Amino acid sequence: MSRILHRFTRTIPGWQPRVTPLDLKEASAEQLDALKVTPSNTKVSDYVLVLAHDPETLAVRSPLFNAIMYETGGLGRAERELGAIGASIVNRCVYCAAVHANRHAQLSRDSAVMDEIFAQGESAKLGERDQAIFDFAVKLSQCPPAAGPADMARLREAGLEDAEIVDLILSTSLFGWANRLMHVLGDPVREDA
Repeated sequence: MSRILHRFTRTIPGWQPRVTPLDLKEASAEQLDALKVTPSNTKVSDYVLVLAHDPETLAVRSPLFNAIMYETGGLGRAERELGAIGASIVNRCVYCAAVHANRHAQLSRDSAVMDEIFAQGESAKLGERDQAIFDFAVKLSQCPPAAGPADMARLREAGLEDAEIVDLILSTSLFGWANRLMHVLGDPVREDA
């Protein structure tokens, strides 16, 4: 039996879809083609298999996700993950927060930032650059029109170049959408022992 998680955790939970994932044995040529560009080449998740019910959208979504989160140059990968986590904290997406907290810890080789965010939430106290990135991601996720010139100036003061700021806006905004998909299409779950 599994139970739905409502509290943030650094342990990646399972995900229980509300829409039956596509059965690969029954996939159309269009669905199989769309699945070739998933973010991870190691395993096709139930989430992606649910999205594969709309192969036209998946075929566009996955390259966009890859370009925003994995493109070389610009904002560092760990900092893109921090933007994703800011959105996931505001949107209460337990699954996305866990996955991207783990990626941030792996990329930065430090779990202190994620420990502080999970302990303090939106009030987390971080180093100057991480604080500017996280605060901006939280503000953008809470109310996009509230993020304005003063926030851009703060990011520049923290050392971000304009191309990095655009990368941060893209990663944070992408997770505004991804969080909503995850919430509606399924639940983060932990299997009871």
